[in-house]
Amino acid sequence: MISILFVCHGNICRSPMAEFVMKNMVRKSGLEREIYVESAATSTEEIGNDMHRGSKARLREAGIPFTRRSARQVCADDYGAFDYIIVMDENNMRNIRRIIRSDPGGKICRLLDFTDRAGEDIADPWYTGDFDLTYNDITEGCEGLLEFLCKSKISY
Repeated sequence: MISILFVCHGNICRSPMAEFVMKNMVRKSGLEREIYVESAATSTEEIGNDMHRGSKARLREAGIPFTRRSARQVCADDYGAFDYIIVMDENNMRNIRRIIRSDPGGKICRLLDFTDRAGEDIADPWYTGDFDLTYNDITEGCEGLLEFLCKSKISY
């Protein structure tokens, strides 16, 4: 099984949105036994809090199911537990490297690295208020990630 951990600053906007977008894509592709998905934060600011209402609203609008969840912080042990640790922006990258320390397996990358927009950040709707833009970027990244996994990692 391939395991994916999406990471953002607080684990209430972008990373849980990516978690549920990806879970929906995985389910629709019939790959639930091949791909496991979670999300976490680099900070402790929102630990225990549910997903932001703006992320929930955007997922509802797209018809993507989600469940109540509690934000958690990524820990060093997550490096061994996940095949991919996917961050949303450069700040997340910098912060996760402080937590994880090293990346000998090359597991840490940005979500948009799976698109033709490699190296770009996904804007944080906590600051921008634009959950549509964030959703569109996350969807693009998750589509690219799923395509990458299907081509290179999953054998039927």
